[in-house]
Amino acid sequence: MPDRPESGAERREGDAADDGPENFAAGEHPERDTARGGDADDGRPENPGPEKHPGRAAPGHAHDDVEDGGRGRRARIARAVLAGVLAAGVLAFLAVLGALNPPRELGVGTDRLGPDHAEPVAEYLVRARDSLSGADADQHWALVSFTEPVTPQSIPAHSGGLRIGQVLHRVPIPGVQTPLVAVPVPAGDAVAVASADAAAWQIQDQLESTVTSDERYTRIMTVAMSRLREGCACTVGLVVRGTLPELRNLASVDGIRAVEALPADAVAGHFAVSPLLPEHTETVAPGADDAPVPGN
Repeated sequence: MPDRPESGAERREGDAADDGPENFAAGEHPERDTARGGDADDGRPENPGPEKHPGRAAPGHAHDDVEDGGRGRRARIARAVLAGVLAAGVLAFLAVLGALNPPRELGVGTDRLGPDHAEPVAEYLVRARDSLSGADADQHWALVSFTEPVTPQSIPAHSGGLRIGQVLHRVPIPGVQTPLVAVPVPAGDAVAVASADAAAWQIQDQLESTVTSDERYTRIMTVAMSRLREGCACTVGLVVRGTLPELRNLASVDGIRAVEALPADAVAGHFAVSPLLPEHTETVAPGADDAPVPGN
């Protein structure tokens, strides 16, 4: 005889409590009496429905479950309210902190010191002089360009006693384009004087890291490195920091060709530097690069 398919009651016996009551005639499925209340197995009749005894609790622990559920909901609501209050408090604290300590602007990323390419030298000299006008007492970064390259030992005398932040070196060789090397330095004259040797090391690192078959390039870099280590008159400019009156005084010192200042909010490391070289007499442009490279 083929197996009988499960009846709806048998198939759903384990899920009766989840699926809700089913409509069966009295005594039709006695096996279901365990699913109709907590005390159905003691032989007592089923508890009357809520329509016969309004206000009575449901069988078993339904009343306790309702109370527990209510307490759980209230607890969740209380936690949500507390989290909202804490979040609002943190935001208010951060707003006050930001107002008391506003972030410092890093300045315009396109700030630069020095003449533009192809700029007439006369126009740059006027522009540099105009940058020193003003009556504020703030500190400014400024480019100092020399009339002639100076030796490392002469750097302090050309700084006006101001804080030096960068030293610019370029080995002058007529008819040969040599690299401009910028060396950042901490405060102090000794490190500024020693920057020429640091510039030589920069050139050596660049030479060793460059793969090239250009013999002229290699000779130029080698000669520049050697002369810097010998203490040549190869310093062509400085980046200093001072007030506008101090910078105006420095601009009047012999051997100083131009001093150009940035706005006071300019930040070190966020501006480009290109000095006015002594060979720039009429227009700022690269010189010739067709002369033989000396042996040293």
